[in-house]
Amino acid sequence: MTSGQTEVFVICATRDIAPGQAKAFSLARLEADGAARPFAIVIARNLTNDYFGYSNICPHNKTWLNIGNGDFFTPDGAFLRCSRHGATFEIDTGLCVAGPCAGQSLEPLTLVVVEGDVCICGIALLEDDGLPDPFVDLDDTMEIMIHPD
Repeated sequence: MTSGQTEVFVICATRDIAPGQAKAFSLARLEADGAARPFAIVIARNLTNDYFGYSNICPHNKTWLNIGNGDFFTPDGAFLRCSRHGATFEIDTGLCVAGPCAGQSLEPLTLVVVEGDVCICGIALLEDDGLPDPFVDLDDTMEIMIHPD
């Protein structure tokens, strides 16, 4: 990439996240040393169709926000929340407004919408074509074993 350009990676189509919903993604982030590290993110879409992205890590105890029941929101849908201990975060800023990490913030991600896709900017990710295919040596047939009773 030439100097002055920003890396942009497509994460999902805009239609993949309904208004008032959020979706988790498990990515691989390229570190400065060239190593790939797991990178869990959450993208939330508010009711006015704005998208917000954060690392899917609670600043309190470093677990996924949706650990357990898989929900990202408070019951009224007004805040993101940590399922582990109930900390609540503003959707548009990531600021924790209640709970054991009050005053701390989720790590924000820079998102842009380009031609109907939600994209992450400024973070080097390992592209899908760089990941090894675990099924490369398997054929299309299913192996079935029948055991007599």
